[in-house]
Amino acid sequence: MITTIDPAKIGQAAPRRQHKRSATGYLPATLKDGKEIWPRGDEKTWKAGMRGIPNTVSDITNAIVYHVQSTLARQAYNLDNLGAYQAVALSVRDDLIVKWNETQMQYTRKQPKRAYYLSLEFLMGRTLDNALLNLGLKQQYKAATHKLGFNLEDLIDAERDAALGNGGLGRLAACYLDSGATMELPLWGYGLRYHYGLFAQHIAPDGSQLEAPDPWLDTDNPWEIPRQDVTYDVRFYGHAERIGNGKAVWTGGQEVLAVAYDVPIPGYSTNTVNNLRLWDAKPKRGFDLNSFNAGDYDRAIQENSSAETLTRVLYPNDNHMLGKELRLKQQAFWCAASLSDIIRRFKQVEKPWSEFPEYVSIQLNDTHPTIAIPELMRMLVDEEDVPWGDAWAITTKTFFYTNHTVLPEALEKWPVPLMEHVLPRHLQIIYDINMAFLQAVERKWPNDRERLARMSLIQEGEPKYVRMAFLATIGSAKVNGVAELHSHLVRETILRDFVDFFGKSKFANVTNGVTPRRWLDQCNPGLSNLITDAIQKPKAVWLKDLTLLKALEPFAEDSVFLKKWALIKHNNKKHLADYIKTHLGITVNPQSLFDIQIKRIHEYKRQSLNLLGVIHRYLTLKAMTSTERKKVNPRVVIFGGKAAPGYFMAKLLIRLIVNTARTINADADMKDILTVVFVPDYSVSLAEILIPASDISQHISTAGTEASGTSNMKFCLNGGLLLGTVDGANIEIAEEVDSNNVFFFGHLTDAVEDLRHQHKYHPIPVEERSPALAAVLKEIEEGRFGDPTIYQPFVDTIRLSDYYLVTDDFDSYVEANKMVDDAYVKDPEEWTKKTILTVSRMGKFSSDRAIMTYAEEFWNIEQFAIKF
Repeated sequence: MITTIDPAKIGQAAPRRQHKRSATGYLPATLKDGKEIWPRGDEKTWKAGMRGIPNTVSDITNAIVYHVQSTLARQAYNLDNLGAYQAVALSVRDDLIVKWNETQMQYTRKQPKRAYYLSLEFLMGRTLDNALLNLGLKQQYKAATHKLGFNLEDLIDAERDAALGNGGLGRLAACYLDSGATMELPLWGYGLRYHYGLFAQHIAPDGSQLEAPDPWLDTDNPWEIPRQDVTYDVRFYGHAERIGNGKAVWTGGQEVLAVAYDVPIPGYSTNTVNNLRLWDAKPKRGFDLNSFNAGDYDRAIQENSSAETLTRVLYPNDNHMLGKELRLKQQAFWCAASLSDIIRRFKQVEKPWSEFPEYVSIQLNDTHPTIAIPELMRMLVDEEDVPWGDAWAITTKTFFYTNHTVLPEALEKWPVPLMEHVLPRHLQIIYDINMAFLQAVERKWPNDRERLARMSLIQEGEPKYVRMAFLATIGSAKVNGVAELHSHLVRETILRDFVDFFGKSKFANVTNGVTPRRWLDQCNPGLSNLITDAIQKPKAVWLKDLTLLKALEPFAEDSVFLKKWALIKHNNKKHLADYIKTHLGITVNPQSLFDIQIKRIHEYKRQSLNLLGVIHRYLTLKAMTSTERKKVNPRVVIFGGKAAPGYFMAKLLIRLIVNTARTINADADMKDILTVVFVPDYSVSLAEILIPASDISQHISTAGTEASGTSNMKFCLNGGLLLGTVDGANIEIAEEVDSNNVFFFGHLTDAVEDLRHQHKYHPIPVEERSPALAAVLKEIEEGRFGDPTIYQPFVDTIRLSDYYLVTDDFDSYVEANKMVDDAYVKDPEEWTKKTILTVSRMGKFSSDRAIMTYAEEFWNIEQFAIKF
């Protein structure tokens, strides 16, 4: 018999074997009494061969050598630090997988309700150090690697940061996954497996930011587990034809394959190992051999390139339509694959669709995953034959939305023509949702057309836009901000109409938190050990309950303890000084006050205010005599952060920071008095060096613009004091640690709109508003820090509009810096007391506390202990 094949299918992936699959394989068969049946072979033989968790140094060295010899195909004679890191990482991954397998099988057996965290970013940092800490094996691995001729710290440094995130949004997501596993919650994360992340940041000779690829996957990533058997088809473009009862058939266009890669997420001092599932994009149809043989080589790989582009970079530049289209496709691809996976897992429970929210809660981390709402509706209505009304009831009980901004320009909107082109079925569903919603609004407020226009999911104009924040709001069971002030502003400004419609109970607050394990024990072990000795609680206890740090308060009056505390800070500053000297060639004085601002570069975060304050300090010092300068408290000012590739003003600010630093650092009068440093390519690993070394950290956003901030929490937890505006989580930090231990300045949120109105309609020259600032701007305009024509657009934003109120807050900011200098110099012991009291009162700002708030008040999931 001759077999035939459709020529159109040549090059397509072979259909995969279908089976009833759990997260880790087949579901176990059981007897009538519920006892599981061993699936194959001799049970005792299998179990005798199963790997446990090694806890002796000899077991660990054996595991490392095994991977050197068998996995890497190397030996002691040709093993460098990178190879040793890979062997160590693979041996640790083996440990994680043992717990990972047991965790997933327990979930499969017990079928608890699960929560899923959808985030476009997961800023994980280096994994090896964190995994060893959470497994409790760091000392054993330190001894084992020493026996093999390596230094564990060198191997940790050989790991590249995973390029899966950029700023606070991604770091928060990573903290929540860590805390979810630590608090033994059935919580998975879903994201994208970016091949190059955002970008690697370099500084050009002229001081400007250069973006280069960040090929973090060039060497094998030992932490990921490819799941070639977990794939889903995702469609773009094509045509959606309505067939009645709210249903439609979506055909044609492009189909892309989503392939899963799993990253185990271990809990601290627990058996739970949860999962981060990342999606990589592959072509549905592979290499086109016919085109290749015909000499059309570009067409032969065209579909490969089109598909794989989806997961190349984080946040492709959207200053042009192709970039916007790629970003929309990324979001749809990730959400469709994640929901397919979630639904596949729910179907194993064999419950009716009405019970879907009883088994599944999905947290939307900002508006990026909002397309999941119409995607779930599409799956339920079109593919599962769930009636429209029932599907909408299921959807609105399943999703929860975290808002991260009140800035209008940051609220995601998609052009209707673009969405119609890329996701025609989703746009139909959004219009249907909008019509039903607006009809309900009309019933509540008849003939209020302005309200209808304000609340519509579709913003009228040319072109029209889909308002994703509004879609996330009406499609979710709860909406939360990430700090008390931010949540209040969300309710009172951008979502006020929706609060009036749904009632206040739908709108909540969950103040962000950070993982104390990484941000205290891992990056600041000296301080962590001192705390453990002082409060006499095991780390495994107090690192899960930061309220126990309250026991530190009495030690603020202990002179011996104060000296130990201050010495740890000094050693951390020496460590950072060594890093700056080695990597940047700049000498900094560890006796100086270390003043650090590390954030995404953005006008609202006001690195500009910090820089202008630095120039003011420089001009003031230059006007002094050498004798007067010797009496001045020396300061090292450190900046770090990336500017989005298409953000002109942020990139211009980086250029001015770098060139200002060059001018000041080259001035002999400033030696050991004022040093300015821009640290390129800011990352989690770099933060682990910077944060423990800070004396003061700056969180100086225009009041009412920062949602929360989490770096402020990390700095305070590590004994750095806070210089900031009354904004975001700064407010709650001050409430907890006492405002006497925080340096506040600037106008309050209530004054911001009036000040902007004044700038627009009753402008006052900078020379009158702040003569000190005018003098600074004059120096820039006269070329002291480089070609003034280059920086004129930056100066104009302050002189002509000043939307972020730099002129209004500048004098107050300068005074706050004087208060910092006075407090640091006049009474060093009192400064140290402030830092101890700050650390002791940071219990509220743990991501463990935050994740339990989500679990109990949003998702309704319970802690689920994994027992071997």
